[in-house]
Amino acid sequence: MLLALTHCSHHIRSISDPEHPLSLEELNVVEEVRVKVNDQENNVSVEFTPTIPHCSMATLIGLSIKVKLLRALPDRFKIDVHITPGTHASEDAVNKQLGDKERVAAALENAHLLEVVNQCLSTRPA
Repeated sequence: MLLALTHCSHHIRSISDPEHPLSLEELNVVEEVRVKVNDQENNVSVEFTPTIPHCSMATLIGLSIKVKLLRALPDRFKIDVHITPGTHASEDAVNKQLGDKERVAAALENAHLLEVVNQCLSTRPA
């Protein structure tokens, strides 16, 4: 399980914040302690903490994390991405969007939104 945990954390630590020239790890939006992997039950759970309680990019950040893991991990894993409890004003609404497969699929069909997600996922120059 430790290998899987390190593997998941490795994938999401370099995701770029949509508003800042820093990674989600550099902004403490994602932390390894908030990534849970249950290899036997094929489940990955990631809590992320927006930089401010009214962050307008919270859904986009969550979507970027989810897409990165969907692309990187075997299809057998169910990926749950949600806001760290108590850290965002619209926590329930954002979590509902991120937990709804149809809403996530519809979001990824939007060419502009997919382009923004892909920019967040692209490797930054050193």
